[in-house]
Amino acid sequence: MPQLSPRITQLNEGGSDGWEVFYRARAMVAAGTDVTELTIGEHDIRTAPAILDAMHEAAHGGHTGYAMVPGIPALRAALAQRLTERTGVPTTAENILVTPGGQAGLFSAHMAVLDPGDAALYVDPYYATYPGTIRAASGRAVPVQTRARDAFLPDPAAVSEAAAESGAKSLLINTPNNPTGTIYPQATLEALAEVCRDRDLWLISDEVYDTQLWEGAHLSPRTLPGMAERTMVIGSMSKSHAMTGSRIGWIVAPAPAIERLIDLATATTYGVPGYIQDAALFALTRGPDLEERIAAPFRRRRALALEVIARQDTVTAIPSQGAMYLMLDIRATGLSGRDFADRLLDAHHIAVMPGESFGRSAAGHVRVALTVDDARLDAALGTLCAFAESLTHE
Repeated sequence: MPQLSPRITQLNEGGSDGWEVFYRARAMVAAGTDVTELTIGEHDIRTAPAILDAMHEAAHGGHTGYAMVPGIPALRAALAQRLTERTGVPTTAENILVTPGGQAGLFSAHMAVLDPGDAALYVDPYYATYPGTIRAASGRAVPVQTRARDAFLPDPAAVSEAAAESGAKSLLINTPNNPTGTIYPQATLEALAEVCRDRDLWLISDEVYDTQLWEGAHLSPRTLPGMAERTMVIGSMSKSHAMTGSRIGWIVAPAPAIERLIDLATATTYGVPGYIQDAALFALTRGPDLEERIAAPFRRRRALALEVIARQDTVTAIPSQGAMYLMLDIRATGLSGRDFADRLLDAHHIAVMPGESFGRSAAGHVRVALTVDDARLDAALGTLCAFAESLTHE
């Protein structure tokens, strides 16, 4: 066949997308093995029936044709009002583009700010799709390393140095963070904002976990002085409303940028189905009580998990302040995160994500998703810790 473009063949450097343990666990499940899956951020309680009813009614009511590419006006207005109320930054529908999930928002944002070959910074550890997303937009993905002893918070000086060395056009951050659970404090965000202003960077802020807060508070960098005009915020209904499969998210950006992003959406996705947008609008009208109910199991399971970890001293937890994950340091076993995850899956049919799936900085760690019922999570973590302890005696 004719040759494929380097853009598509080089999305995953080294030929790996970091999901091998997940794929292997799913194959075991398909073959009939009972696996405790603690891999991906998928709610174990599915989309609320009332939201599905709204989707059903909208579809049967006829909203199954082409919807407005930027998003239906009522949803864009509701998102603008939500953001204005939560951040204090005046936001209108012209600042909103509805996208097929947060991932499409990440891709579109990088397409908007990068020319082919431009460098784009992102913080390591990172959500597994980040470097591939940048490469898909024909950018050069440049990681900025962090350290476990700093709770994987980025060093603004290191970001500034990386921007200067690479000539970067953008910086991608994620708070609350996947995979680490870290929430960037205000001082860190202010320092990163200063770097963006000094280096003339776009800041792409992935805030899809902003309703899953266990300690402290979430601050959107768009609220900081001089940042509204150089920040693109990625949001999603996936985590806040357990609507992962509905694929509905958004970008918040300066109105001129949104105008150009609408052009991109017209040439690519051509919008989001209207009945899904109607369901998202209905979900937003349920208010913060629904969001808290969806977040509550992860708050409870985080506390449970930390209790299990505290009962031993081989595995340690990175402080988790938000999101539905816990990053565990298993370096005392002498294994890499990948080897530990493989051996745990083979020996005990428990699937966790290797830290190396999220970058070099998380080597020797594993990420646990708090996405099974409390009793099963308690048992799995107890087994994980006992397994880690046994490895120290090999």
